[in-house]
This record gives sequence, structure tokens and C-alpha cells, in this order.
Amino acid sequence: MRTSYLLLFTLCLLLSEMASGGNFLTGLGHRSDHYNCVSSGGQCLYSACPIFTKIQGTCYGGKAKCCK
Repeated sequence: MRTSYLLLFTLCLLLSEMASGGNFLTGLGHRSDHYNCVSSGGQCLYSACPIFTKIQGTCYGGKAKCCK
């Protein structure tokens, strides 16, 4: 009986996470903006981009800039 409650609780947590969309899609193969920035040769910075670089996107959910 305890096991069935535990499984039901786990299922509810999983479904609530899917409904909110919070980082669940990242685990299903969608890459985060940080990964996309770094893999394309950029770097994520909270401050202004260094000289001779320009902003190519965002990182950390729009909180930082991707500089390349």
C-alpha cells in the first residue's frame, strides 16, 4: 500500500513539473541557452561584453549575455 502511494506521489510531482515547464524540456533533448552559447564559441557574461566582441544572444534564461 505504501509503495502505491509513493508511486502516485512521484507521478504527481513529475506531471506538475511538466505542466510548469521548468527545466523538464532540457532533459528531453532541448539544449539550454547557456549550452548553445558556449558550444558556438561564445561566453556567458553578466556584465558588458569585452571589446571586439558583440552580443549574440542570452544565457541563463535571459539574465546574462552571450558574447562572441
